[in-house]
Amino acid sequence: MRILIASPNADALTAFLDALSDAGHAVHVVATAEDAATAVADAAPQLCVVDAGLPDASPFALVARIMRQNAMVNTAVVSTLSDEDFHEAGEGLGILMRLPPAPGQTEADALLTALAGLGLD
Repeated sequence: MRILIASPNADALTAFLDALSDAGHAVHVVATAEDAATAVADAAPQLCVVDAGLPDASPFALVARIMRQNAMVNTAVVSTLSDEDFHEAGEGLGILMRLPPAPGQTEADALLTALAGLGLD
C-alpha cells in the first residue's frame, strides 16, 4: 500500500514511519500541504496521514482538499484535540482515525487494522 505522510517534523514520527515500512508499505513523506496535494494528484496513495503544524494549511483544510481531489484516499490526522473536539472539527471529512502526537508502533498497528477492515492491506 502507498502511504503519504504530510508532516513538518517527520523526526517525531520515526517509530510510526518505521512500523509502516516494516509492515511492507511504501511510505513517502512531504513537509507541506502543497506537496501533499501534488503527491495525491500525481499518484494517489491509499492513505494520507496529516500531521499538525504544516506551514501552509491546517490538517482539516488539507484533508478537505484531498477529499476534493480524490475521495478514495483514506485519511488519518495527528491531533491533540479531544475526541469530541476532533469529531466537531473533522465532521463530514470522513477521517478514518485520530492519532496522538508522536504516534508509534501501537498506533501504526491500529491504523493498519482499521485499513484492513476496509479491505486495504
